[in-house]
Amino acid sequence: MPMQQRISFILLLTTILTGCTSLPEKVTHVTDPVISQPNSTLSELIDTYRPEHSAKMSAYLLQESGWDALSQRLALVETAKHSIDIQYYIWNNDTSGLYLASRLLVAANRGVRVRVMLDDFNLNERDDLLVSFDNHPNIEIRLFNPVPTRSGLMRWLNMGSDFSRLNRRMHNKSFTVDGAMSVVGGRNIGDEYFDLSDEINFRDRDVLVAGPVVAEIQASFSEYWNSTWSYPVNLLSDTTSIDLATLENIKPPHYQHYPDLPEGSKIANQLLNDLMGELSWGHAYFVSDRPVPEDANETNEPKATARLLSELAQQAKQEILLESAYLIFDDRQLTALQKLTDKGVQIKALTNSMASNDLLPNHSGYAGRRHDMLENGVQLFELKPETILCEKSTRDPSKCAPTASYGLHAKSAVYDRKIATIGSFNFNLRSTYLNTESVLVIENQEIAQHLVEAMEEAINEDNSWRLSLHEDQVRWYSGEKSWESEPETGQWERIKSHFLQLLPIEKYL
Repeated sequence: MPMQQRISFILLLTTILTGCTSLPEKVTHVTDPVISQPNSTLSELIDTYRPEHSAKMSAYLLQESGWDALSQRLALVETAKHSIDIQYYIWNNDTSGLYLASRLLVAANRGVRVRVMLDDFNLNERDDLLVSFDNHPNIEIRLFNPVPTRSGLMRWLNMGSDFSRLNRRMHNKSFTVDGAMSVVGGRNIGDEYFDLSDEINFRDRDVLVAGPVVAEIQASFSEYWNSTWSYPVNLLSDTTSIDLATLENIKPPHYQHYPDLPEGSKIANQLLNDLMGELSWGHAYFVSDRPVPEDANETNEPKATARLLSELAQQAKQEILLESAYLIFDDRQLTALQKLTDKGVQIKALTNSMASNDLLPNHSGYAGRRHDMLENGVQLFELKPETILCEKSTRDPSKCAPTASYGLHAKSAVYDRKIATIGSFNFNLRSTYLNTESVLVIENQEIAQHLVEAMEEAINEDNSWRLSLHEDQVRWYSGEKSWESEPETGQWERIKSHFLQLLPIEKYL
């Protein structure tokens, strides 16, 4: 068969096979009317601890350790009276993911309305579990921008047939209970984000928030929930082979040197009461991208979250501190950064080293721009995989290198030590141009200073390598030691990274 005929046959076969499964191009939802949330245990708790003359202020508490992040989410679920609204990019089918799901089921059984919005990309053939949850009268599951074919090779062929749309993923993360308190930040749901994995754990950061900004987070959730790219899971599958009763017996994850996770309203209420005195109060606002872009084919214009962060950077007079798992700036962004450094603004950025990065392609994109960033005045620091920060967070050496890998997943920034941002936004091109993201902006010097101290600890020589140019070549430094190539990596890894830099994939990493 001639080559042209072979190609035509393959294209025809792909069209036929991918056409076997289809979904409506968009979904129209019956939108629930917006109603004010009735009083709840959480709203009464916030009112009790709210300072005088702070009606327009929000409250925040940073979640630095995995135990803080998981225990506070669980405490919110145990305390819920009316509603739980959740939005995530990844929800793993592991110890923490299943246990949190089991507590949501218990909440739904006592009458709490549970809505869960997940990106479709990482579901890994779990439609039967999701449909079983969705069949509960108090639980609704929706998937963002799903691939029509649900498994196997055809799923990937289906993605390729509509790449411009299906490459748009929902990276947002929020967890709101009773319209009174939310958790937003960088963590997905899974053991590696909660310091529980035996394979890899992440330095990550979320923030527990209360007050007026929660309404903004709730409004963003509603916009995604009712968007035309939000598909009820029962449109994708009607399989209901999972007996949810088996989830009720799942045991909570165990931490080596932390208290037991809260279970039941009494213990949860006590944990939340203890946290109230630690809250900081001040002004905050929440920004998220449109769930459905006006032009899905337009990938050269920064989205709302990217524009927001750019504006905050342009307003900086002295210093910008960045912490991002993946760090890639294009020519336009590098020019803007150089203008800032030329004006005397000090820019320090912490990201993963090759040795700590869980995704080599993402690291290759950063490595291809690393020289330019240094040349444009950005000070770069790369996390060491055997940093003492891991044991400080996990309190368990078995969860850290060399037994388990450790990497950076946090996405935070501080501007002039006055304004802090925490969210889902990585400082890379996928977050800038493709994925939907969300960012919490906190105008509170106490929170900003706390983040500055955390970042400065992370970039010191005990925890990170400092990068610099020597004779126009990138060098790594720690104390008096220096390296001419990526520390603690093999030659084959470096070869693969250099090869990937040759491919036109920078925007998709």
